[in-house]
Amino acid sequence: MSADAPVTEMPDVLRAALECADDGIVIVDDARRITHFNAGAERIWKFARADVLGHDAAILTLKCLQADPVADFRDEISLVRCDGSRIKVQIALSSVTTGGALHHIVFARDVTADAERRVRIGLLNTVSDQTNRAVIISDVEQNIVYVNSAFTTLFGYSSGEAEGRRAGDLIAGCHTDRKAIARVIERLMRGGRRGEAEVLVYDKSGQEIWVCARIDAFRDKKGRVKHFFALLEDITETKQLRSLQQLIMSALADEVPIAEIADRLCRRVEEIAPDVVCSLLHIDAAGLVHPLGGPSLPEDYSRALDGLAIGPNVGSCGTAAFYGEPVLATDLDTDPRWQPYKTMPLAIGLRACWSTPVKAKDGRVIATFAFYYREPRAPSNWHRRIVEACVDLGAFAIERKEARAEIARLAYHDILTGLPNRAQLRHLITTAIDACPTGGHVALAFLDVDHFKDVNDTLGHAAGDELLVQLAQRLREQIGPEDMLGRLGGDEFVVLLPHRNAQDAERVAAGITEALAAPLRLGSKLMPMSASIGISLYPDHATDIDTLMQQADAAMYMAKQAGRSTHRMFSAEMNGLAEQRLAMIAALRRAIADNALSLFYQPQVRSCDRAIHGVEALARWHDAALGDVSPAKFIPLAEECGLIEQIGLWSVREACRQMAIWRRAGLNIPSVSVNLSPLNFRNVALAARLKDILAEHALPPDALMLEITEGTFMQDGAAALETMHAIRELGVGLSVDDFGTGYSSLSRLAHLPIRELKIDRSFMRDIDKDAAALAIATAVVRVGQGLRLTVVAEGVETEGQRKMLTELGCDVVQGFLYAPALAPVAFERWLIEHCAEQARAMLGRLDVNPAGRDAVKRSA
Repeated sequence: MSADAPVTEMPDVLRAALECADDGIVIVDDARRITHFNAGAERIWKFARADVLGHDAAILTLKCLQADPVADFRDEISLVRCDGSRIKVQIALSSVTTGGALHHIVFARDVTADAERRVRIGLLNTVSDQTNRAVIISDVEQNIVYVNSAFTTLFGYSSGEAEGRRAGDLIAGCHTDRKAIARVIERLMRGGRRGEAEVLVYDKSGQEIWVCARIDAFRDKKGRVKHFFALLEDITETKQLRSLQQLIMSALADEVPIAEIADRLCRRVEEIAPDVVCSLLHIDAAGLVHPLGGPSLPEDYSRALDGLAIGPNVGSCGTAAFYGEPVLATDLDTDPRWQPYKTMPLAIGLRACWSTPVKAKDGRVIATFAFYYREPRAPSNWHRRIVEACVDLGAFAIERKEARAEIARLAYHDILTGLPNRAQLRHLITTAIDACPTGGHVALAFLDVDHFKDVNDTLGHAAGDELLVQLAQRLREQIGPEDMLGRLGGDEFVVLLPHRNAQDAERVAAGITEALAAPLRLGSKLMPMSASIGISLYPDHATDIDTLMQQADAAMYMAKQAGRSTHRMFSAEMNGLAEQRLAMIAALRRAIADNALSLFYQPQVRSCDRAIHGVEALARWHDAALGDVSPAKFIPLAEECGLIEQIGLWSVREACRQMAIWRRAGLNIPSVSVNLSPLNFRNVALAARLKDILAEHALPPDALMLEITEGTFMQDGAAALETMHAIRELGVGLSVDDFGTGYSSLSRLAHLPIRELKIDRSFMRDIDKDAAALAIATAVVRVGQGLRLTVVAEGVETEGQRKMLTELGCDVVQGFLYAPALAPVAFERWLIEHCAEQARAMLGRLDVNPAGRDAVKRSA
């Protein structure tokens, strides 16, 4: 066709070609009439060509064909078709002149599907960029074709830097588990389902990042893999570091030894930081190093460290422990602090060491946590984050184990003297008897201090404690290396003499009596001291432990009857002592039946304002024939003969009766504490009995506090715990008495329904000047605070002790500082005087404010 030929006269072949085109083609003459409308145009506009040919082009609703058509135009528009539907159309307009006439040719293509796809892709990109997980899309050769903004944030590579590079070359490193990723890729290529792997990868600066990579494949309609899709989640904090915490906590819950915990911790750290060798060293109170964990270090290297003293130039760990600050040696070969110690680590390929001190809550360095490296270098950010977590975890584990070890020691040792206690003595006696050869002997000596009660009554309990400590020291000096000394409690001691016959035992007893003849110095006073000693012999007198101990006790009683400061060997005639014991039991039964026991009350005072917190009810017994019988005597006797449960219930009834009297009289005493035996808690009806007693005296449940020992929930735990829960549901308080003198699980204590924790009076000795006593008291107070319990300290005798306890955060104090246990009338007088003293103190503080003082007086 020539350029001047009219369009209407185009050759048939050209017309056929236009008809077959996929695009819509429309020709409009210079009068804006439609002269050509092909099949593609019919599909796009939904017009039949007969309805448009010869008609004005306005029918096509194209702005580009309006009054002054643009010669060349290209755009994507939204087209409304004749049936009202709307599609996206790409329009191209060209103008040609033929035969002197201007014609406009419109090319139209339906791009609705493409437009929708672009919208979806845009939305997906927006969503992808909004997620905090990194997205990588690669081809089958693992060349990156797309990354989202989270990838850029996490790894530091822009999309331009990442696209076109292999993912493995971009973020994998020397410690990346490439095999784990390859296994997932291979499974996908074989048609398997998506998979995931936890791997260590590296950002643009070379810093380590642990990620969980979830990998899937995009396939075409024939199932062939076209692209790989990887979703990377940073699990450095959420999983890897948390796994260290879970490891420590589960190990502590399982009572795993501290060395095994340290070993597990080091192994786990080396898994998540493969380029380090991990070590945990314990620093004892003397500043000596002891390896705890270091599974990748040779045993001879760890042994060489054991017992090494810390110092200012003792490698990385010794120096870090000495100064309490992290120490980095980037090159052991040249670092001056390592010169005396470098040979062995260099020989095993360790070139650098970074050590961080592990500190207890009081600031003591108790361990060091170290990373060794196989090349001279400094720690990465990832390594620093690991150490931050491990230092806290290590401190928690070591302090927890130290506390538990101390509690375990206290379970078998007397807190005052450090000697084996009753429980440990039974084990020692059993061992000695089992090891006794045929024809051999084991002697047992019971020792009771003469007139010890007089020391406590005249000089106070602190002086009495000091006497017992000095006595224990003198006794140690009088026994042989195979002999064993223990304390039963109070002023009663036991000397176990393996391989000793009667004559040997009596020589030891005589030596003890002579050694005690010299007075002890208690402060500025010289205190005369003596003891009564009773001896029994295995197998001559008995073949079982209980009888042997009873016989030694009977012989000791006979020594006292003989005038004290002497010893007696058990004999058959001493069986009369058993008769006396039976007589005392009978008298105790009568006293219970005749209501001859009484309760004395010792005040408990709040540390913060010295207001009355409550009172503790303590049983007393005066017998017409026996006189005043010490609770230390009749309470154990009641336990042995089965009367202790009756005494416990009587004490509750009597204490509630007295509380009701005081409340009716207007005395404000918040609560009364009553000691109960573990036997009481075996009674499933105990809560019901308490409810009846409280109702009888019209007292609210919180007016009563029951004191229990650790043995209550250690023995018959399930039954006792059920009873304890029933009591707490009733509203009655529960207090753990003498805490720390027994052996209980701290994790179990945390789940007991208790409201109060009492520090045993033995912990009060020298608390204001002895670091060990203060540390123990501090630990008990912290346990109470951590469990949100009221902490009560018993045996407080000095203002210095009270101030120290107040600074520790102890809530309540009880002891001779305020008052001994008093009869009800005497306690009432004390309470009135105490309240008056508090009022005077308040008025004194208000002297600077006369108006306030007058207001107080008027209100009084």
